[in-house]
Amino acid sequence: MVDLLNKPVQANPFSRPEPDPFFLVIFGASGDLTRRKLIPAVYNLYRQGLLPADFFVIAFARRDNSDENFRHQMFRSIQQFTPAASDGRKSWDQFARHLIYHQANFDDPDGFEALREKIHYLAGQNTTTENCLFYLATQPRYFSVIVQSLADADLSRPAQPGDCWRRLVVEKPFGSDLQSSLELTRQIQEVFSEKQIFRIDHYLGKESVQNLLVFRFANSIFEPLWNKNYIDHVQISVTESIGVENRGAFYEQAGAFRDILQNHIMHLLSLIAMEPPVRLDADAIRDEKVKILRALRPIAPGCVGDEVVRAQYSAGTSGDQLVPGYLEEPGVAADSVTETFFALKAFIDNWRWAGVPFYIRSGKRMPVRITEIGIHFRPVPNVLFNIGKTAPMLPNMLTIRIQPNEGISLQFQAKTPGYEMSIQPLKMDFGYSDSLENAPPDAYQRLLLDALLGDSTLFARSDEVEAAWSFVDPIIAGCSDIALQELPQYSAGTWGPKLADELIIADNRIWTLTRRTKFR
Repeated sequence: MVDLLNKPVQANPFSRPEPDPFFLVIFGASGDLTRRKLIPAVYNLYRQGLLPADFFVIAFARRDNSDENFRHQMFRSIQQFTPAASDGRKSWDQFARHLIYHQANFDDPDGFEALREKIHYLAGQNTTTENCLFYLATQPRYFSVIVQSLADADLSRPAQPGDCWRRLVVEKPFGSDLQSSLELTRQIQEVFSEKQIFRIDHYLGKESVQNLLVFRFANSIFEPLWNKNYIDHVQISVTESIGVENRGAFYEQAGAFRDILQNHIMHLLSLIAMEPPVRLDADAIRDEKVKILRALRPIAPGCVGDEVVRAQYSAGTSGDQLVPGYLEEPGVAADSVTETFFALKAFIDNWRWAGVPFYIRSGKRMPVRITEIGIHFRPVPNVLFNIGKTAPMLPNMLTIRIQPNEGISLQFQAKTPGYEMSIQPLKMDFGYSDSLENAPPDAYQRLLLDALLGDSTLFARSDEVEAAWSFVDPIIAGCSDIALQELPQYSAGTWGPKLADELIIADNRIWTLTRRTKFR
């Protein structure tokens, strides 16, 4: 008999190698993303022993600064945003030696020449290669300028093939519509090949999103049920309790469709609905994601008014505080019709999902911040238990929590103890932080490490971005064509407008969330 408990542990075939020595060049290093996410992510990778001994982070920004002052600023950011990582000053001091500040404008040829010389000098001093990961942490309008400047300075490609590697990380949004996205892709691909481009969306770095593939394809109890024969409908909810904060001017240009639907939700939708890939490599997985996006039934611009709900938050209560409405936020036009909430019903026209509705909603200033995918199974027949006093029974529901408190919940029916046949729904619930020894790493840690290793699985490919925009663009165009004096309003701290409820109630369904009552 095999002793499973004492069976020797096999080497993990999926264990990751250590990255080669590298230069991480962050453009826009004086911005919020760098101090909140990027530097803490690199520092935590360093503390965990996941980086090579030889590496440098070059902070490229337009403001005057020094190496020492920049290091001090970043340590203060570590203390503020990841206090658990700031307990060892010795560790930070060792890490800080790898931080270099470089001041230049994004269109300054001399600044990029100096950058190339700095990389060459540091590589020579440390007898290491000139592997470079360029990270565009700037506003999108600078993307093409920086890429062209890298090309002009001979930084986009190694001097000889095989000498080293050069890669480019591009933050979202990748274009503001299909046409601008295609143009940006054209501009970047004139300098970098598709294999060198890593379009980042932090949602794909979340542990629960990565677990979708394992959950679906490594468990035989779920995959046979993952189709139109057993699933009644799917719900995807992405809600935030905050408003637009100090990003009113940006949000006026973006809106919820561009900010959430085109990227975050399209990624979640494609992963939850895709077919099994033929291999566990980047292109095989992304091939299946693209097929799902291309199978989305288009919502014609003329139908948007009937099939899509848009709204803005008005003044209300968030937590225990009174908060202003969207139109009172700084940087927002008083007559704005930019949506802060949307709800829609989508269909995937393929064999697996034919006729299964996907209800999607997202909004700001809602009661809680939560991202969930709800798989609602078909109800049992109206015989045996689903009749009489025990009817109607709630169908089984599988919920995948993306944030916060990442985990999975399964709702099923059970008999209440006692002398009568009383049935009630119960939940089996697991959270990563509760059930596993290691807390999930921050999404940027995982994605940065993948980019350094050249693994593009969790990054969007150009045809994936194009397919997502092809679905979203007609919706935005249709909304723009509708002449409105104002959008429907929902009070801050509520779950959105009545129209969103009516959208799903019309199909004899309701919005559901299975969030935990307590969050760690």
